Amino acid sequence: MGFEAKKAHFVVYPMLQQGHMIPMVDIARLIARHGAVVTIVTTPLNALRFEATLGHDIRTVGVDIRVAELAFPSLQEAGIPQGCENADMLPSLSSVEAFVVSTSLLHHQAEKLFSELHPTPTCILSDIIFHWTVDIAKRYGVPRIVFHGISCFALLCSHNLVTSKVLDSITSDSQRVTVPDLPDEIVLTKDQLPNSLRPGSSAVKDLNARIREAEEESLGIVVNSFEELEVEYMKRYKEAKLPKKVWFVGPVCLVNEDDASTAERGNKSSIDRDWCLRWLENREPGSVIYACHGSLCSFSTRQMMELGLGLEGSRKSFVWVIRRRDELEELEEWMQESGFEERTRARGLVIWGWAPQVLILSHPAVGGFLTHCGWNSTIEGVCAGLPLLTWPMFSDQFYNEKLITQIWKIGVGVGVKSPVKFEGESMLAQLVSKEDVASAVEMLMEGGEEGRQRRERARDLANMARQAFRQGGSAYLSMNSLVNDILQQG
Repeated sequence: MGFEAKKAHFVVYPMLQQGHMIPMVDIARLIARHGAVVTIVTTPLNALRFEATLGHDIRTVGVDIRVAELAFPSLQEAGIPQGCENADMLPSLSSVEAFVVSTSLLHHQAEKLFSELHPTPTCILSDIIFHWTVDIAKRYGVPRIVFHGISCFALLCSHNLVTSKVLDSITSDSQRVTVPDLPDEIVLTKDQLPNSLRPGSSAVKDLNARIREAEEESLGIVVNSFEELEVEYMKRYKEAKLPKKVWFVGPVCLVNEDDASTAERGNKSSIDRDWCLRWLENREPGSVIYACHGSLCSFSTRQMMELGLGLEGSRKSFVWVIRRRDELEELEEWMQESGFEERTRARGLVIWGWAPQVLILSHPAVGGFLTHCGWNSTIEGVCAGLPLLTWPMFSDQFYNEKLITQIWKIGVGVGVKSPVKFEGESMLAQLVSKEDVASAVEMLMEGGEEGRQRRERARDLANMARQAFRQGGSAYLSMNSLVNDILQQG
């Protein structure tokens, strides 16, 4: 009579926002490749976004990974239009707060679904925002693991700022604060810190309190990074979180091993993969700057015009990704009427909507990345071995800019000092001129001896990432440890 080894069953709850969902789906795929059963719990429209990616893994790797769907609740009373199941579908970034708070409405439906899963779940891997999953974990007696979606550096900075209470004496948003107890001197202004560290609405304060309480009751934390990338910060963060466990399992984007899975990652691409690759193949190695501000970018038309003119003025070839929104009709009209499209056609590619970012970044023609410094984009740029042009907007992005420019020394700042702010439906942001954009692009892509050293350091980090991710590397062993730790819990 045959004996079948016991398998762990991870139930994964990704936040309904691309910056959280994409790495969590990649983590789910890695867990499945380490022999566990995985069920991803999400809503129908979000499930469609990674259907092709999971299908590819099931066919080619033979993993046991499933999707369980929850009906998306009506959030119209909170000002969220019907059918907006992901934060990037919201009509305005001013709606993100209401959207995030309202996701707690998924709780009871998710708990009922959990009770019906087979085989019996042995672990919950939850996005930090879904604090209510801790109640499901306690009710069914399974461990809960948390995913933050940010760097270990950012986690430690916020942890130290909170525990030291240094912010209690900071009264002005423009006042500078030195993050205590770090290996390097990191100085930011108060308004550059994440919203979770600054006063907000009562709903946000309540959400942040629930998130902290739920993390305290969790077994540990999964981080999309690897030990060699943030070695001193990881040591200190692990010590700070004892007795909780911390697993460094990244960079998880490297799970996408071929052009097909890379192009399908996150969402259906707005551009034909083969056409995009042909365009890049007609460019000299390292000659293209890739510009993308993430899935939630919402610049004014004027800022987008300055960015476009800056890319043109840099005299470099470029790929410019623009998140498609209704209010961009004015930008499209300007591109056509001003002759921008015609003038830049020979060396510029504009992608409206979703781009296969990892596929583009990994192409030899790309020599630099203009980024908003979200952690996914940052670590994808690291894996591609690229120097980064930093343009932070909010959240953990000013932390990451410090990591890129000050600690790794692989980046150049475009000059943004203040985060975006919201007044009703309006977004207020520091205007970056076309001259500043062009100058920063030229410095990143050329930069003399300093530029050469930046590029060399960036390539070294990419090699470290590949070493960590391959079998026997630090990230591989950490993922193996995670699955085994859950089996031992049972």
